[in-house]
Amino acid sequence: MLQPYLKDNSGSHGSPTSGMLHGVFFSCNTEFNTGQPPQDSPYGRWRFQIPAQRLFNPSTNLYFADFYCMYTAYHYAILVLAPKGSLGDRFCRDRLPLLDIACNKFLTCSVEDGELIFRHAQDVILEIIYTEPVDLSLGTLGEISGHQLMSLSTADAKKDPSCKTCNISVGR
Repeated sequence: MLQPYLKDNSGSHGSPTSGMLHGVFFSCNTEFNTGQPPQDSPYGRWRFQIPAQRLFNPSTNLYFADFYCMYTAYHYAILVLAPKGSLGDRFCRDRLPLLDIACNKFLTCSVEDGELIFRHAQDVILEIIYTEPVDLSLGTLGEISGHQLMSLSTADAKKDPSCKTCNISVGR
């Protein structure tokens, strides 16, 4: 099992998840032309892949947690997936905006012709915090085929306070 651990203080200094929320952290990015995970990764040489429906479905709540950049053109959106009624769901319900899973700008899950269909934003680096343990047998572990891009790592990254895109107080 992948056990939830405490989120670090990366991102916006005022995010209620920093140093407070436990979760398992996932990247939710794909190559726009293939729909597959990127060959390169800032997260290390190994990648655990799990089918989206194992974590994200109509029994899951989706919350907005953070949006920031790190002095680069890349913007990061952090979302929380919490099974309805779980401890993580109760934590988020009082602290984070709940998103409509079928209609939002970041990550959606809808039913089309009896199947779950997933879509995600292509213009941000999307990271997911799943609030419950994840059974390793539900996914696959493999080595990335590209390069490890440590320059994109968000470990203890701080938000750029002068960015006009992700700072409301700076203005647009």
